[in-house]
Amino acid sequence: MTITYQDFERVDLRSGTIVKAETFPKAKKPAYKIWADFGPELGVLQTSAQVTVHYTPEALVGRSIIGCVNLGEKNIAGFVSQFLLVGFSDDAGAICLATTEPKAPNGKKLH
Repeated sequence: MTITYQDFERVDLRSGTIVKAETFPKAKKPAYKIWADFGPELGVLQTSAQVTVHYTPEALVGRSIIGCVNLGEKNIAGFVSQFLLVGFSDDAGAICLATTEPKAPNGKKLH
C-alpha cells in the first residue's frame, strides 16, 4: 500500500530518553511500564511496552528511543499509555527498540 507524504507527516515520531522503567505485573503479556522524556514541548510521557525479552528495566533507563506521540491515550490494565514505543521484531518475534545514533535531542520530530 502506498501512502502520500502528507499521510506520513501526520505520524508524529519523536526522539526521547527513557527516564524510568518498571515491571508491569498486571499486564496480560510480559511488559514494562516506561516513562520517557520527549523534551520541553511534550514533557515526560508514559507507556506500556512488551520489550521484556531483550531488555531489563535497569538497562532501559537512559536509552534513546523513538515514540509515536499522537495516537491518543490507551488504557492497558489500568495504566494509561500515552505513546507508542517503536521497534522491530527479531526472528523470534521479540521487539528490538528503534533508536537514534548518534543521540538526537529529546522531542525532535522525525523528518
